[in-house]
Amino acid sequence: MNELEVLTIGRVGVDLYPQQSGVSLAEVRSFAKSLGGTATNVAVAAARLGRRSAVLTKVGPDGFGDYVRGALEGFGVSARYVSTAPNLQTPVVFCELNPPADPPLLFYRAPIAPDLTLGVDEVPWEVVESVPLLWVTGTGVSAEPGRSTQRRILERRNRFGHTVLDLDYRPMFWPDVATAGREIGWMLDHVNVVVGNRAEVEVAVGSSDPDEAADRLLTRGVGVAVIKRGADGVLVATASGRWTVPPCRVEVVCGLGAGDGFGGALVHGLLSDWEPERIAMYANAAGALVASRLACADAMPTDAEIEEMLCG
Repeated sequence: MNELEVLTIGRVGVDLYPQQSGVSLAEVRSFAKSLGGTATNVAVAAARLGRRSAVLTKVGPDGFGDYVRGALEGFGVSARYVSTAPNLQTPVVFCELNPPADPPLLFYRAPIAPDLTLGVDEVPWEVVESVPLLWVTGTGVSAEPGRSTQRRILERRNRFGHTVLDLDYRPMFWPDVATAGREIGWMLDHVNVVVGNRAEVEVAVGSSDPDEAADRLLTRGVGVAVIKRGADGVLVATASGRWTVPPCRVEVVCGLGAGDGFGGALVHGLLSDWEPERIAMYANAAGALVASRLACADAMPTDAEIEEMLCG
């Protein structure tokens, strides 16, 4: 792989999708396997758009771990920084397509997911400090030793280039909202781009109002705040202005992964040095396309598909 453009850090796993929609897991008869995990899907989405990406994460010493590495390489994402946690299993996630717009997820990550055991001795420090775009997540600080490692990474990075925080708040990974708010909030002072939905920004800054949340993020030194508003579109804010991009209307097949498709397109737009409004429109279209498809990594769109979908 030529010089890396994107390094994402965080969740990886195997998603199991029902082949029957609109029923409970108890009624599902068969599943299809797909690569999953927020940071992983963002790297795949960026690679689909021509970006040279890699994931810094860990898997278990099992067949699913082998599958993750092979699937990453198949999508054009470097698996060089995927290490192995000897006594843990690669996470598996079951998706229930009922309702399809916001499908419930059943995570198998006990006693702890390998990605949350990432240690400082497993970090490629030269890459972390120099890669044009670094992507971290809120989930990445939900447990030790991953929390301390990600903190060290952000301190060493020192807001270099595009340092992006995907708030990625999932209640099942946290003991309570206050702990999540404290740990995710710490990262705001060490990144220059933040992306999340209204519920996630409320955890991070204490307000679900998009404009108020954007103000609070910018006050913390964030350069670009991207707040996904669901059916109300996307707000993107910088110190010089803010724009609201309307939603793209699609028939939702599976909402899972739409945010990751959005993220990969956001990565592409940032590295392309586009204007904030253009980035938000492009990312919004990418997310809509993924929502209209089944599966995450396999559903990530091409540049031509996104350009055709552009709305607003």
